[in-house]
Amino acid sequence: MDKIIQSYFENLEVEDKDAQFEAFENIVAATSKEVDWAYEVWDSLKEWLTDSDNHRRSRGAQFLCRLAISDPEKRILADYQAIWEVTKDKKFVTARHTLQAVWRIGLAGTEQKVLVVKSLIDRFVNGTDEKNYTLIRYDILQGLRNLYDEIKDEEIKKIALDLIEQEEDPKYKKKYATVWKKA
Repeated sequence: MDKIIQSYFENLEVEDKDAQFEAFENIVAATSKEVDWAYEVWDSLKEWLTDSDNHRRSRGAQFLCRLAISDPEKRILADYQAIWEVTKDKKFVTARHTLQAVWRIGLAGTEQKVLVVKSLIDRFVNGTDEKNYTLIRYDILQGLRNLYDEIKDEEIKKIALDLIEQEEDPKYKKKYATVWKKA
């Protein structure tokens, strides 16, 4: 890992919120493509998933989701459940940020895609007892859309449209359909 990337990770820990945000954004930008330093930070990020600081939990989960494309050893498959748990975090903003990032794991390969899609389907179908479930459902459909836009897998589109059809409330059915209007 070069010194610049290393400094971004260090700046996540400074007190200055603007510097933290800038570091976060720079790491997000760096991980939009494959990187060769994923395993240098992997174990630390995994530890962050259960940290007492919700920002660390959120960042750890989001970064691991983004690093899945840089994971030839497929560690993400073993660590997926720990990341998925953060999608149910007691801090809703932490849970939501993680849920909004989890689709990126599906970019890493077929096994990863199947795991993510199955989890999202299950959560959509069985998560109606969760607080804010309509927002969660929206994020699930947006994640499926993001994955579809990247890999153009028609099965993902079909799954998403089938999930929308399961919504009984016309108001939410219409809202969810907006995610897929131009697909």
